[in-house]
Amino acid sequence: MKLILSFLALLFSGYAFAQNTWKGKVMDADHKEPLAEVTVFIKGTSIISKTDDKGLVTLQNIPNGPKTISFKIVGHQEKSINLIFPISQAEAHLIELEHEEDDLNEVVITSTRSSRSIKDIPTRVEFIAGEELEEKANMKPGDVRMILSESTGIQTQTTSATSANAAIRIQGLDGRYTQILKDGFPLYAGAASGLGLLQIQPLDLKQVELIKGSASTLYGGGAIAGLVNFISKTPKFEQELNFHLDGTSAKGLSLNGFYGKRNEKVGTTIFAAYQSNSAYDPANIDLSAIPKYKRYSLNPKFFFYPSEKTKLMVGINSTFEDRVGGDMHYISGSNDPSHGYFEQNKTERMSSQLALDHDFGKCSHITIKNSIGYFNRRLSTPGYVFDGTQYSSFTEANYANHGETLEWIAGANLWTDSFKERNTTSAFRNYNQTTFGAFVQNTFKANEWLHFETGFRTDHVVDYGTAFLPRLSTLFKFTDKFTSRLGGGLGYKAPTLFTEDSERLQYKDVLGLNSQANKLEKSFGLNLDFNYRTSIFDEKVSFMINHLFFLTKINDPLQLLPTGTGSYQFINVAGNIETKGTETNVKLGYKDFKLFLGYTYTDAHRHEGALMFANPLTAKHRINSVLMYEVHDEWKVGLEAYTFSKQLLNDGSYGKNYTIMGFMVEKLWERFSIYVNFENFTDSRQTRFDNIYTGSVSNPQFRDIYAPLDGFVFNGGIKFKL
Repeated sequence: MKLILSFLALLFSGYAFAQNTWKGKVMDADHKEPLAEVTVFIKGTSIISKTDDKGLVTLQNIPNGPKTISFKIVGHQEKSINLIFPISQAEAHLIELEHEEDDLNEVVITSTRSSRSIKDIPTRVEFIAGEELEEKANMKPGDVRMILSESTGIQTQTTSATSANAAIRIQGLDGRYTQILKDGFPLYAGAASGLGLLQIQPLDLKQVELIKGSASTLYGGGAIAGLVNFISKTPKFEQELNFHLDGTSAKGLSLNGFYGKRNEKVGTTIFAAYQSNSAYDPANIDLSAIPKYKRYSLNPKFFFYPSEKTKLMVGINSTFEDRVGGDMHYISGSNDPSHGYFEQNKTERMSSQLALDHDFGKCSHITIKNSIGYFNRRLSTPGYVFDGTQYSSFTEANYANHGETLEWIAGANLWTDSFKERNTTSAFRNYNQTTFGAFVQNTFKANEWLHFETGFRTDHVVDYGTAFLPRLSTLFKFTDKFTSRLGGGLGYKAPTLFTEDSERLQYKDVLGLNSQANKLEKSFGLNLDFNYRTSIFDEKVSFMINHLFFLTKINDPLQLLPTGTGSYQFINVAGNIETKGTETNVKLGYKDFKLFLGYTYTDAHRHEGALMFANPLTAKHRINSVLMYEVHDEWKVGLEAYTFSKQLLNDGSYGKNYTIMGFMVEKLWERFSIYVNFENFTDSRQTRFDNIYTGSVSNPQFRDIYAPLDGFVFNGGIKFKL
């Protein structure tokens, strides 16, 4: 009997020893605030609990061995961690949950400088984040053109037929009127705007924020058509290690890697990428639709947290690329003089980022930012070389006080831009441009249904004068389902040599700017939108519609005109450019299906005295449609179609209307996924239904590029999350 009791006691003690306790603290990844009522459970067991109002949770009676702990709450992405019990635990395990992409109430936007979520910001902001950002990266992991070109009101304009250079056109306006930011830094302005879209990769991006319409009050000149802010990922307590490998039928290869990790005092993120492509000519016209290129990118960032109130970030962005397009025989090494046309771009891009943020309590903080940029580009064509270096800097200090009813932000900035050419007799194209700016912004919550955002900026551009930029945006919350935003403001753009027109000419015979003759382009913008969200058919189908009216007018626009002596000169033309229209976005959701529909109507004209001309390279009508089928953490399947109406070209002719269709499927596992994407499987390309040049292949005179040139290309890849 004693032997039996001893055996049972030993058995019971072994069982008790195998029961473990785990403690955790669950927080919001963006706001760093505790999350209550989070369901926490161990998969495959009946062990379950919920977090308290401090985000704390305790799980008990956990058997030994490997276990998966999962965390679920409405509005946040489900998360799981793998642990092997028993474990030693001195303090609660910290868990951070990301927001669901569709939970608009909690999406925090940084481009407006406000700390409020998107539902409370009077300025109309569009964002791309989460799974949508990953899906776009599957289609083109080497750059961000696909992310932007599929949004309503945005068109990616190819500026070189053989090198595939591109610019963003928002609501029918040239690319120079759109301000491109990286984490709020203007790293892609001036000469650095060349090839900029092609040298931003999506893997290290957390989200992309778009403001359409005048936004110069927020960040200074250049945001007449709008701004695009690429927001980088920041390190989290849980390690993030991602790899993305992709290959294409057009002989392209993309290798991308991202690492992020932080502890209490320090953190780091590192993004590294390699992209390459062989010259590709689907039309068999001896001219490359995709150039031969190699590109290397490295973006390390270091984060320091000396105290709970202070954060310091120091980072470097670097890209080195060599691309050559043109005659396929020349690219392959042939010395045939009848096949000697080429366009070669060698670029070196380096920029620093520094941001110091210090809190003065819960509601106020000061931010100091600085960036220094270096961009060198050598553009070579037969008999001509454009070779120059840009040095730029941006420094800003701002103070913010965030209250529930009133929010104030005020600051000042200094921006410098210096460009110098080499190996040329056109030394007068060198320039030095300095801009001093000061701004103040207020957000006022008058009541639950009415919010105001007002701002005023003064910029002084040395040699070109001063711009005064007031701005007003209003948010109306008529009901929980129906809201509206009305906004408007003034903008400006300093004269620049680096435009789509001079890019198309490869800067050959383009004269420099003249501060005595040229002046600031000044603008007025206005937009009004209505947004309605609901559920229909017994809440089985979610429905959202957003309709936008927009108007932008630019006075004394800068145009590149022939002088009559074989050269071209920038002139501020007496008159204006006016673009107006509408955008409509519809989103339907049913179970695992999502349908996105979009329509853009753009009426863009140039007015010179009593004369009126349609603005070239603007599709008056555009239709977007995307159907997605997603089984969470298992499958993603997408079918998309984009239709463009005919566009006026600079030679006075009209291009053809065309439709692009694509199909993508991705299979997901816990740590990796594989995908294949059939882009433009209808093979819509300009070389099928129109010419891209006149003259001979040895001396081509290129026409405007208004449709794709690469045609049907499929790509596939694999993504790892370690």
